[in-house]
Amino acid sequence: MIRIMVTGRNRKIASDVCSHLETDRGYVPMKCQAAKTPLLDMVLSEMPHVIIVCAGNETADTVKVFDVLKESTKAGFSSIIVIANDEDKKTFINNTKLRKISFLARPVSLMALYTKLEEFEEKYKDNNSMDFSMITEFENEQEEFTRKHILVVDDEADQLAAIKENLAEFYEVTLINKGKNVFRYLEKYKVDLILLDYVMPEMDGPEVLKLLKAHPDYKDIPIVFLTGVSDKETVVKTLVELKPQGYILKPSKKSEMVAKIIDVLG
Repeated sequence: MIRIMVTGRNRKIASDVCSHLETDRGYVPMKCQAAKTPLLDMVLSEMPHVIIVCAGNETADTVKVFDVLKESTKAGFSSIIVIANDEDKKTFINNTKLRKISFLARPVSLMALYTKLEEFEEKYKDNNSMDFSMITEFENEQEEFTRKHILVVDDEADQLAAIKENLAEFYEVTLINKGKNVFRYLEKYKVDLILLDYVMPEMDGPEVLKLLKAHPDYKDIPIVFLTGVSDKETVVKTLVELKPQGYILKPSKKSEMVAKIIDVLG
């Protein structure tokens, strides 16, 4: 069964949708506050297949909050359904950076919602897709990467958000919160450099680096460790053993981080 996350400013509709999903179809939806850090943290940790956004009196700023979901949808890990009236739909389309959105009109047709969820069940099972006229879809035109593509791997959502904010002006930035997910991403996309957290649960930075070095397609990707001051001596030993392109101490200034990337990539 697909994993569903429900969020949005319209709490009444969000609550009603969650209730119907549980009662009618047996889903156990995850509820999330419509704010950047909670959204990013839940998406990275839970990796929901479907994210339902219950829109309500949206503005350009409230719509941009959901841009933190861009990497997850771009990588094909998640799909977005926005429940909105005509005005909120226009606001979303005019201000979002999300690549693809399925819009469901209010008042909500539960049959249309369930039909779309069945489509996603098939999509994430065997990648089949179908069109349903009761739900309209919006797709942004995406430009090919013209800037260097940086993959940032860290288990702390706040750290990821801060790094993206520092680098987004200069680079295309993708965020991942688990070492094992690096390889899933690299199967689909090319990156120019990986900023890799040294200490992570399950699979730490050195372990990820060893696996990358052993893979013929990934062995030449430049790696820069992200590390706290307390780990500096251990990291230096790893530099000698595994030969990454260096390390950045956390927290680091924007200028220091960009300078290190320029030093590695030119």
